[in-house]
Amino acid sequence: MRLPFAASTRSSVGLEWELMLADRETGDLVPRAPEILDQLEDKTALERFTVTGELLTNTVEVTSGVGHTVAEAVDDIADAICALRDETEPRGVEILCAGSHPFAQWFDQEVTDKTRYHSLIERTQWWGRNMMIWGIHVHVGVDDVEKVIPIVNALNVYLPHLQALSASSPFWAGERTGYASNRALVFQQLPTAGLPWQLDSWGNFESYLDDMVRTGVMADASEVRWDIRPAPKWGTIEIRACDGMSTLPELAAVASLAQTLVEHFSRLLDEGGELPGIPPWYARENKWRAARYGLDARVIVDREGTQRPVVEHLRETMEELADIALELKCAKEFASLETILATGGSSARQIAVADAADGDLREVVQHLIREFRGGPTLREHLAALRV
Repeated sequence: MRLPFAASTRSSVGLEWELMLADRETGDLVPRAPEILDQLEDKTALERFTVTGELLTNTVEVTSGVGHTVAEAVDDIADAICALRDETEPRGVEILCAGSHPFAQWFDQEVTDKTRYHSLIERTQWWGRNMMIWGIHVHVGVDDVEKVIPIVNALNVYLPHLQALSASSPFWAGERTGYASNRALVFQQLPTAGLPWQLDSWGNFESYLDDMVRTGVMADASEVRWDIRPAPKWGTIEIRACDGMSTLPELAAVASLAQTLVEHFSRLLDEGGELPGIPPWYARENKWRAARYGLDARVIVDREGTQRPVVEHLRETMEELADIALELKCAKEFASLETILATGGSSARQIAVADAADGDLREVVQHLIREFRGGPTLREHLAALRV
């Protein structure tokens, strides 16, 4: 099939953030999305952002408009959260985010009443019912369709870095999993999810889609659920590997890394340079290591099998790309990656809270609620970040 790739502004940014809805007192997930979305529909019709439903009725997704900078997209997300908060507050509903809810059980959740979701559950059964996962998606514009597949392959090298920075799902259904990102390993159980196939060209991607549609695996390109995928409708590459970020500054930081990497690879292609890459067997091992160990992982960083601590390699990458971040006007957000590296990500914070509370996971949920509600989602904090 011929698959057109929409025109988009080079290295523009779009953000999607999946958020949980929980009872203010108990921390239990609540199926309140349909009523909240009904109230928001008319109020947000003319906004740059959108607030929509997801697979489960305990979830809403806030989406930015197209931003020329990370800051523009983050501003949209902040506006969306303010609008959402107007509806959740009087209902006693709290907003929070992590890759998984610490103690929720799948059998207590409701599936959103849409044909596509019922079809997904019917096909995937137990695994589909267990998709109690929340993530972020970062779209970055690409100016030439022939760059898309090479950049996807190059981003594979940095998938564990993005996954480790965002890891926020150490608990699952009331148990400590021993993984920093249990979500990463759960999500890949769905058909067409997981690591991207390492293809050679856009034509190969079109052929892949032909095969998938012809054999009934999927209906169209929107059902490609790779960790990093082309998004032809928007003219972007979409990075989907990350757990849900617990705070807005952390979301902004990871988005700036994604944007800067894509622009870096685009420039290398313009100059006729060689992009980094790793064999699929290394990519698979890296994904597992990042899911298991988070920022404590050692990852494989090149075709020769060189192994490096992910934090060390991230710092070197940040130094290499700092000038590009400055040109893209995301230097402040990019620099704030160091905060995550120095103090630890959400997974480590959740484990520390659980340990301090003798394993009481309700305290972990309240911690996540406080993190989301606090300064990191307020305009004053965003303004301070950009001083």
